[in-house]
Amino acid sequence: MSTMTGGEAVCEVLKKIGVRHVFAIPSVHNIPILDAIGRGSGIEPVIVRNEQAGTHSADAYHRATGQLGVMIASTGPGTTNTVTGLYEAAFAHSRILLITGQVDTIHYGKGKGMGHEAENQVPMLRSVIEHVASPRSTEAIVPSLRHIVSQLTRGKPGPGAVEIPIDLQYQSADITIPDIPQKTPVAPQSDAIEAAAELLENASKPVIIAGGGVISADASEALVDWAEELGAPVFTSNGGRGSISDRHPQSMGSYFTSRQYREAMADVDVVLAIGTWFKGWVGQPMPGKLIHIDIDPRKIGLTYPAAVAVVGDALAAIKAIRAAMGGSPARDSAFLHQMGSVRDRIRQRIRERIGPDHEAIMDTIRNLSPEDAILVRDMTVPAYLWGAQLFPIYAPRTTMNPVGGGIGAGLPLAIGAATATGKRTIIIQGDGGFMVHIGELSTAVQYQLPIIICVFTDGGYGVLRGIQSRTFEGRTIGVDLAVPNFAAVARGFGLKGESVNSADEFSAAFQRAVGTQGPYLIDINTSSLVPMAGSLGGRNVSFTQPAG
Repeated sequence: MSTMTGGEAVCEVLKKIGVRHVFAIPSVHNIPILDAIGRGSGIEPVIVRNEQAGTHSADAYHRATGQLGVMIASTGPGTTNTVTGLYEAAFAHSRILLITGQVDTIHYGKGKGMGHEAENQVPMLRSVIEHVASPRSTEAIVPSLRHIVSQLTRGKPGPGAVEIPIDLQYQSADITIPDIPQKTPVAPQSDAIEAAAELLENASKPVIIAGGGVISADASEALVDWAEELGAPVFTSNGGRGSISDRHPQSMGSYFTSRQYREAMADVDVVLAIGTWFKGWVGQPMPGKLIHIDIDPRKIGLTYPAAVAVVGDALAAIKAIRAAMGGSPARDSAFLHQMGSVRDRIRQRIRERIGPDHEAIMDTIRNLSPEDAILVRDMTVPAYLWGAQLFPIYAPRTTMNPVGGGIGAGLPLAIGAATATGKRTIIIQGDGGFMVHIGELSTAVQYQLPIIICVFTDGGYGVLRGIQSRTFEGRTIGVDLAVPNFAAVARGFGLKGESVNSADEFSAAFQRAVGTQGPYLIDINTSSLVPMAGSLGGRNVSFTQPAG
């Protein structure tokens, strides 16, 4: 037991659980915490320009590493700004911790109009996340943090928050920093394991769908080994991309719901879905009997009835079912070959649809980037039409996007991923989305993060422009935006930036970007490129990819 302030206690808890970075915006309602962090704690604060951006960055920090992401904000308007980021983190099942302030306990709940007063901050936070705590004494700060962190390490990942009144941050008390539980796998029930093993033993054409739960559980290697043993084709959800390398012959990409695959899988007998909740698959058929493995029992059977429901951590479930199987029966090798042929045709069709310029841009990014480079996809046409499905991903935790559908998270997500890993991070960003958090260019410059920002500029919200034009007899409203010269803006922020008008110019610019230590921006004039099919008329833009 030691005497320390509440702010110091927060710092000690973060040190105890191994936090290396926190994203933050200083405020009169959190500076005791930041002061303690700044006094040789070994934790590096990354000061962002907007709390929403910082929360997105904490989210990406978790997605890129599996480690807890932390955002420190102010009470009131600072915390309201975090809500969109928390909403996204909850949708993406990211373990992040929001630490925020609150007015003095003597004023809390009195409605006296104190600065940054937020009487209903806790219920506001609970409207988007499950776990929120609000200690009422300095001695209660550590137990509150311990409770929230332990909740975040159990079961389905997600965000949590602790609000701490400012007087408690300054006050001293005798405090003990106990051990804090770390991630504990959820073991599946033995009867479900036996039932799943029996189904798979008798399956001649099994198919696997790998979701984000495979990556969260660090089960990618086990998944690939098992798939090879089963001889099963492996599809991924959007969030599961990278759980099997796109180079692997059994990787079928994220095309499970495509018509071509549905026809090829008409006689599939078992579908093994691991760590996915089929977000957006409503109305899509599911062949064969479904073995559904997920850590959250609320997600099993939500979209499709499961012949066998296995509640548990993906890695634990894979190991248990493999151990329970009496062996691998003979598989239909012609089926796997057939599925691979369908995959190749789909990939070729997508290449033809996106056209030669976007195809060349995509190949330039992939060929000139390290294999473990992180691709961040914002909500923009190139991300839908080639970034989400066609761009090759070779390893887990090397791609991410706003799964909740919010526009503009690309740059903050890239900041979080690059901070966490130090890896080259590339953003596919539209001009409309980029304007949402353009101020975070300052953060990227301040910390000299290895980010390459590829802004595809079409003068507005291209997806909505296409939908409106197609739906309302060519009429559009609110989708055409005045946009700046992004390259000039970038240079004004202090990073290198250039504009390009062709795939060849992009290739040369990207080579210069990968040779630069810090951030780099490339503004791509899409009106000078060969248009992609669906990019102007809204055709073939799918929002049905499963995120989980």
